[in-house]
Amino acid sequence: MDQLHAIRAFARVVEAGSFTRAADTLGMPNATLTKSVQALEAHLRVKLLQRTTRRVSVTPEGAQYYEKTQRLLKELDDVDASFSAAQSRPRGHLRVDVGSSVASLVLLPALPEFLARYPDIRVDLGVSDRHVNLIGDRVDCVIRGGELTDLSLIGRQIGSASWVTCATPDYLRKHGTPRHPSELEQGHVLAHYLSTRTGRGLPLNFARGAETYAIQGTRTVGVNESNAHVAAGLAGLGVMQTFTYAAASHIASGALVPLLEEWQPPPYPFYVVYPSNRHVSSRLRVFIDWAAALFAELA
Repeated sequence: MDQLHAIRAFARVVEAGSFTRAADTLGMPNATLTKSVQALEAHLRVKLLQRTTRRVSVTPEGAQYYEKTQRLLKELDDVDASFSAAQSRPRGHLRVDVGSSVASLVLLPALPEFLARYPDIRVDLGVSDRHVNLIGDRVDCVIRGGELTDLSLIGRQIGSASWVTCATPDYLRKHGTPRHPSELEQGHVLAHYLSTRTGRGLPLNFARGAETYAIQGTRTVGVNESNAHVAAGLAGLGVMQTFTYAAASHIASGALVPLLEEWQPPPYPFYVVYPSNRHVSSRLRVFIDWAAALFAELA
């Protein structure tokens, strides 16, 4: 048995959730993949995977073995890369978790350029606005907005995004155009972004010089996903505050109208975050540098 080959085969089944999908990604027959995993189980004398007619699940022993071998495989990949003549071409599997609007409007449009520059890196994006557990969810890094509070994590600020407050022309015809943030508390409705941690609507923040306002107003709809939040604003469901990059094309087309432009809250910082005890591989390092250059264009 080629144990290293069997370990990689087992890992791919865990990640894919099925033997068929794992075999497809590895470019090998399903039967060959199955025999490799069975040989590994026989070698270890442990059941790693529980198979049914519909799905494959990982046993507790399998989950533990996966976690331990993943660290070894990543270290082996890094050792190989460090001794390779192709040091300028990092390789391996990179798992990144990112918010919805950042994924669809910032990362994914630019990702072909990254993959062309580093063709030996395979990138998997976990896309949602929820905050993941970096260790439990087996990701290499996350791109997060807001100030960092977890001291067990290392974060590199890669940029920031400005805010825009806006509404549809039809909404403004019905409700009027506010000239001061306080006007949003009477006669207006807000399309709130809901915190994925608390479920509460985040206030619309405004600042001009020493004056600051945090407006909760009247909410008719709340959305906890950034792309859907913009869709709520486009539907005329209320005044919304979102990142400038998320609304820019809609403002340019006239679908949204910017409001209270002289009242600008501070830019929202974005970080690449990873666990403090995790080795920074060459593939992660080049991704962070690339993301920093990409986010610099948002300012």
